[in-house]
Amino acid sequence: MRTGVDYRTSLRDGRRIWVMNDGLVEDVATHPATSAMVEEYVTWYDRHFDLAWRETLVTESGTPVWGILPRSAADLRRLGRSYSATTFINAGNVTHTPAYGHLIALGVETTVRAYGKFPAQIENAAAYRASVAETGRFLTFSSGAATIGYRLRPDPAERNALRVVKETPEGLFISGKVGMHTSPAYAEDVYVGANSSCEHNGHRVTFIVPINAAGVTVLCRKVSVRDPNPFLSPLSSRNDELDGQMWFDNVFIPNDRLFFLDANLDPIARWLFWHQLYCWLAKGDFALGLGLALADAMGLTQQAPTIELLIDMITDVQTVRTCLIAAELDPSFTPEGYCYTNHDHIAVGSIAMLNARQRLTETLRILPGSSLIVAPSDTDLASAEVGAGLEESFSGGGYSARQRAALLQMAWDHVGSSLDARESVYELHANGGIPIWRSRLRRSFGRYNELANAVLKEINFAMPAVDVSSIPAAPMMPRRQVGPPVKT
Repeated sequence: MRTGVDYRTSLRDGRRIWVMNDGLVEDVATHPATSAMVEEYVTWYDRHFDLAWRETLVTESGTPVWGILPRSAADLRRLGRSYSATTFINAGNVTHTPAYGHLIALGVETTVRAYGKFPAQIENAAAYRASVAETGRFLTFSSGAATIGYRLRPDPAERNALRVVKETPEGLFISGKVGMHTSPAYAEDVYVGANSSCEHNGHRVTFIVPINAAGVTVLCRKVSVRDPNPFLSPLSSRNDELDGQMWFDNVFIPNDRLFFLDANLDPIARWLFWHQLYCWLAKGDFALGLGLALADAMGLTQQAPTIELLIDMITDVQTVRTCLIAAELDPSFTPEGYCYTNHDHIAVGSIAMLNARQRLTETLRILPGSSLIVAPSDTDLASAEVGAGLEESFSGGGYSARQRAALLQMAWDHVGSSLDARESVYELHANGGIPIWRSRLRRSFGRYNELANAVLKEINFAMPAVDVSSIPAAPMMPRRQVGPPVKT
């Protein structure tokens, strides 16, 4: 397992990163737009050598917990506890780490095995996954979806995100552009999935490509607006993953990183939706923790309306936590024996959190009252002109003005900042939102006929057998399709 210093050094690899509104980033480890997030990843790696984290993050044999190949519910529970611990401390804002990358690689391996037409690619996928677990190499994921400009091209044949421009005995050359994915500035590799619609010899082309490969350019969104004073931006000053696009200009993909699939196979969903829900829960748990701390700091712990708000928050987060535990204790298995979480429970938990997220945010905005808006900074509190008056205004009840202000600023950054808005917008689009999750639940739920016919058995005379298999068999609700306007 590499150290944080090793990771930081690896980023100086000639990668071409452009951050919108900041321009070309020569060194992501030192540039103001990216350096703070780099240090968060450095800390992530170094926790594996911290005795306080060892039980959570390291197995008895000394390997990272996140590198476990899950083959039982116990494995899933242990992985889940590690995800919970590492996502809570950043309020669910750091969603893509090498732990998540290992799940991506595991998904690639199992999907290539399911396709089964290219034994060498199965071996390559398994070897790559093993190398991620051994070294901690940072892999992130792009579904491969085309950018808006490509999708609006008049000729449907030119709307695919990527195309093969040249074939050689050693591999393929790829050109095109893929849309939004997370942490491309900080990862080392990207898996580009089947949504690119790139075809070769009747197979859908997916692949793993280094960020620093010749011909690759990463375009990241603008940095979340944040105050340079970390007292006022305790979360957003250090937890901005930067989503982006990836451009390919005649990029060579060697054979050992090419993975041909069926267009209808989903290479990663078995494990990634599970990890994603832990990140969502971390945001909810962090909001609840802030709510409880604010109730104490604002002298509201005996006020009935505040207690009711807190009980609602507890209900929301515990519902999702229960779904995650159920998903781990009631698992499914791939043909090769890998264990993955039950998607019925993951779907219910995802729908519950998507319904609750705005409610949790609004509650946390309501709970501390107007002090949330006018909380001072540390420099204000240190001012000779107004510091004493602010101390009088904000201290009391066992809290100094600085302590109370720090808590209020943390709450504001969690639910009122640019980073919070980015997280909300991203998650609403990243996996289709509630309509798509309802369709996933409809398809994954397996007890339609069982339950209906069990009820009929309790009626005292013969009843016709129920067959409602048409419910899960119906097509999933399509995502919004973007294309050229239809002329009338």
